[in-house]
Amino acid sequence: MSTIWIINQYASTPATGVGGRHHHLARELAARGHRVYLIAAQWHHLLRDGGASEGAPLAERVEGYDFVRLPTPRYSHAHDRKRVLNWVLFAWRLASLRRRIPDPPDVIMCSSPSLFAVMGAERLARRFGARLVFEVRDIWPQTLVEVGGLSPRNPMIQVMQRIEDRAYRQADGVISNLPGAVDHMVSRGMDRHKFSWIPNGFSAADVERPTRLGADARARIPTGKFIVGYAGTLGVANALDTFLDAAERLQAQEEIAFVLLGHGKEKAALEASAARRKLTNVHFLPAVPKDQVQSVLEFFDVCSIGLRAESLFRFGVSPNKLFDYLIAGKPIIYGIDSGTYRPVEEFQAGIQIPPQNVEALVEAILKLRALQPAERRRMGENGRRAALEHHEYGMLARRLEEVLLGGATGNDRVGLREAS
Repeated sequence: MSTIWIINQYASTPATGVGGRHHHLARELAARGHRVYLIAAQWHHLLRDGGASEGAPLAERVEGYDFVRLPTPRYSHAHDRKRVLNWVLFAWRLASLRRRIPDPPDVIMCSSPSLFAVMGAERLARRFGARLVFEVRDIWPQTLVEVGGLSPRNPMIQVMQRIEDRAYRQADGVISNLPGAVDHMVSRGMDRHKFSWIPNGFSAADVERPTRLGADARARIPTGKFIVGYAGTLGVANALDTFLDAAERLQAQEEIAFVLLGHGKEKAALEASAARRKLTNVHFLPAVPKDQVQSVLEFFDVCSIGLRAESLFRFGVSPNKLFDYLIAGKPIIYGIDSGTYRPVEEFQAGIQIPPQNVEALVEAILKLRALQPAERRRMGENGRRAALEHHEYGMLARRLEEVLLGGATGNDRVGLREAS
């Protein structure tokens, strides 16, 4: 048995947020006999109900692992400059873990995008003689430059760049959920053999026994229609204006309905846009708990996923909703340019289209609508089989275990199935 510390400033439990990748991996590693500590900020903007978690305990036992919170100051929103103070204090207070956690680590995994935390993780790893693994889930500061529009000469960007470059050199292993990230990392001085690709996935425990929807939720879903559905965050990056544009183009086809499940900063604007355009074929559903998502997807005939056309996605993507869709066994319309990473096309689980292309989205919907139900089921079964083979968190935890404990490195991605 090894002691594993996982540091992710934005981690949460199912009770306070989405839970997500690190909750599932920590739980699975613990089930494999390891002592696991998941360390996060006490407050951040990704927590449920605005992140009002000051009453949450600083340490608690969660499904076999220990969740540890470090006190951090609040900030107004993701783009608030005070967020920088949250980063710095979280990194500084990592040193207190030497007193708070009784079990010294054999390995420390520190996850981006909070790059400042890597400095604190490196100091802890040296202090304990532990392995250091750097995980990249969002390539910073490159994201802030390409998407945020900041100059590479910005002093904060330059500081982050030095931290990122040092992390690639100092870490014993580097992992990412972005399959093409290795090329960027090598360009910043990383030894290619350090890299391993470990994608996001789904938890079998969450989908084997989904919670049924209540009568009110079921009543909001149209019946007797061919439903094109989206489930996830309603944000700018998800290109949902294209989704509404397709609904407008197809409004005359009364047998087709469009359903958006979730919440996010753009929900009010999307609802207003649909109302202004009198899109009676568009239906908005409130977000549901994670254990009810599969119950909603059962009503969809086709699942849609899209992202804006951003050059940064050339490194690949790993959106959680993709794996929800795959395991649901529904055909998928994949409107993302994610470089050589083309999972829906490779798994023959649906149709890939260019991002933000209304004509292509309409054509894909009509093509899937025209197929025999058996053919759509075949696509869905392909996706479900791929999810079970490549993306279940128990399996991903076994791969992570090998990387963390030094048993495997150099898992460079050549092809999706080969890397998986």
